[in-house]
Amino acid sequence: MIDRLTLPSTLRTGGTPLVVRRAAPDDLEAIMRLLSDDPVSAGRGDTASDDDRDAYARALADIIADPGNDIVVVAGPDGAVVGTLQLTVIPGMARRGSSRLLVEAVRVSSSVRSSGIGGALMRWVTDEAAVELETPLVQLTSDAARTDAHRFYTRLGFVDSHVGFKYSVPLPAPTPR
Repeated sequence: MIDRLTLPSTLRTGGTPLVVRRAAPDDLEAIMRLLSDDPVSAGRGDTASDDDRDAYARALADIIADPGNDIVVVAGPDGAVVGTLQLTVIPGMARRGSSRLLVEAVRVSSSVRSSGIGGALMRWVTDEAAVELETPLVQLTSDAARTDAHRFYTRLGFVDSHVGFKYSVPLPAPTPR
């Protein structure tokens, strides 16, 4: 389903051409760094610890293998990964059987934030990816603490139309694989 997305793609930013491409297992370190570079994520345990590498590697492999999911990265001219996000196509019954494109874990390296990369990446999602995937609705959730992100998404045309709820389920400790 999501594999019909044409990648790589070039992002249009102020000056430097950036490439959006599917994440590969070799991108694990960069994705872990981007997650830990975010204070909210770091506060939830995304610290890019070597102890967590296997869990992240399994998650990345599961996402890559799932035809309804993908993780993309944004790479600069030198190949360095400076951004990432996860896309999930959700088939639906509502809205006359429309599918939705869910955007999660949007991260841009703090060293290049406010340079237009995040905006260009999200415009790629709405203007190219959603059209190719035939998903007339793009949705995302954003932690209530991310007030700067909320302003960013609003500037891009996203509407804060819903209230989200979460429920934490206490699970037994995972057994080593």
